Amino acid sequence: MARLLSGYNPKRLILTARNKSKGDALLEYIKTSNENAKNVEIWDMDLADLQSVKNFANKFIGEVGELHMLFNNAGYVGGVEIVKTKDGLEQQFQVNHLAPFLLTLLLLDTMKKSASAELPGKIAFTSSGLQRIGEIDFDNLNLEKGAYWNPYKAYANTKLMNVIVAKELSSIVQNENIKTYSLHPGVIKTNASSGGDFIVYCIISVVMIFASPAEQGAFNTLYPVLSPENKDTGKYYHEGIEKKPNVIAEDREVAKKLWDVSEQLLRERGMI
Repeated sequence: MARLLSGYNPKRLILTARNKSKGDALLEYIKTSNENAKNVEIWDMDLADLQSVKNFANKFIGEVGELHMLFNNAGYVGGVEIVKTKDGLEQQFQVNHLAPFLLTLLLLDTMKKSASAELPGKIAFTSSGLQRIGEIDFDNLNLEKGAYWNPYKAYANTKLMNVIVAKELSSIVQNENIKTYSLHPGVIKTNASSGGDFIVYCIISVVMIFASPAEQGAFNTLYPVLSPENKDTGKYYHEGIEKKPNVIAEDREVAKKLWDVSEQLLRERGMI
């Protein structure tokens, strides 16, 4: 994705990384792949640390101050045990939903000022096909309660949250020249199976046998956002094709409550 985006020779392309050595390796890869890497930068950000997200946003607003596209594309996190972040939240809930939600809120005014009818702003949330089995339980948003912990159910729930937020945001910014998207890039062959619990490693390793190459995932992510033929907003795309998402995503009452609860969690932690 980063390599393809850099090929458009953007004014500035800011890529985030929580691991500096991997970020530097990515930048080197882009530089050896095309001639348009001089405006590509790697900035620190860790979605498992809300203060890191806020620090990134403040730096972006202060040093760049202009935003036309925002891709909320968190890497896969999962496991057979509950993992808490330093913010006291379940890891998948924070990394997949709350941190990208915070980043979007903090950068929204900057995008509003940058967008125009001729050049609308674009905000994309990478979801998953598993959103179709997701649920929203406001008494147990990240499945922490109870003796049974299902990491894939928790993942599905957070990916449904991505779809809901994208759709709700499309209504909020409908008069601001901003379009929103949620999407499933497909099951993509990456190094996601290189760490974590042994059971998760085994399952993902088997799935990767049937996965699509990373380039296809990049195309599936970028197409809804970059295609001049796509005039819609707030829609969900499955491997580049518009699809109906989980019916829960159509419930405005659920969407409004999820938005409000998410804001409250961030407010309690001094992030907004």
